[in-house]
Parts: sequence; C-alpha cells; structure tokens
Amino acid sequence: MSTQIDRISELAKEDPKRQFFSIAHLITPETLYAAFRGLRKKASAGVDGVTYQMYEKDDARNIQQLYKRLKEGKYRAQPLRRVYIPEENGKERPISIPSLENKIVQKATGEVLNAIYEQDFLECSYGFRPGRGPHQALDEVGRVICTKPTSWILELDIDDRKANQRWQCTPTDKEVDSSRSHRRREIYS
Repeated sequence: MSTQIDRISELAKEDPKRQFFSIAHLITPETLYAAFRGLRKKASAGVDGVTYQMYEKDDARNIQQLYKRLKEGKYRAQPLRRVYIPEENGKERPISIPSLENKIVQKATGEVLNAIYEQDFLECSYGFRPGRGPHQALDEVGRVICTKPTSWILELDIDDRKANQRWQCTPTDKEVDSSRSHRRREIYS
C-alpha cells in the first residue's frame, strides 16, 4: 500500500465521520500496476478477449494508456461477458466476467475504498474483507462455541440469489463524494 493510501486509512480511523471528497488522485500508474500484478493470471478474458498474458506483453504502455484515459475522464468500463455455470441441482448459475482493464480499475479502486471503509468493520466481520474469508470465520465460530456459553446457533443458507436484489445496505455516516463536479485538474493535481 502506498504512503498516501496509508494516510487516508489513518484519517478514516481518526475520524469515523470524515468525508473524503477527492480520492481519484490516489489511483496512480503505480497502484494500477500493483492491481494488475495482483490479478489471477489464468482468469477468463472479458468481452474484449484480452488475457493477462496478452496485456503483460506491453504492460507498462498499457497501464500508462489506461491511467491517461482515467485521468482525462475517457475511460469507459466495457460490458461484462455472461457465462453460465452448471450447478449440482442441474440448473445453471449466471456469472459475469469483466474485461482485464475493468478488473484492474476495480482492484485499484477497491484498495482505496478499503483503506477508508475497513476501519468501520467489527473484528467479528469476515465477509469480503481483505485477508479474511470463510475458513477464518468458521475458526472463529468454533473458538467462540468452545470457549463461551452458547445458547443457540443460527444457520442461514441463501439459495435464491435473486433474494439479494431486495436487500438494502444500511448507509454509513462516512461518505465518498462521487460527483463529477470537481474539475479534473483539481482532482489529479
């Protein structure tokens, strides 16, 4: 993580209600390159058909061009490639595969946003957090059950993925201004 992103993380921790109005300057060619290097090399290509190996052949130039398009506001995410994966019950589950550059931008942006929002999570939260996953969550459940009095355990299995579309996220006091009202020179200077 860069020093600037570390500083954003510190600021978010110091003041949970702090609002961040300009974070685009944190997405630099270096953060884009680090995001690219952090991608799975054998991942499927998006609609453009570009693989990791193809992009890697001229990665320095590709990253610079991507950064230039981001900085000038000319970057446009490409459509997702839809693929259907068979499930055990005979049904198919749709998944969407972004293009390689979309993955790079998403990963770099995620790093910046994680630096801001990671401070808000409780230690007992494991879902979709950096360095945490289901195995650590199960270890924690096992530790709690074995060391603390437990009256009940609730098991949930959401098998209808469409149900997720009705759920609403609770807004947080911490906001990142996503408006484009700032002039690009101010954001990136």
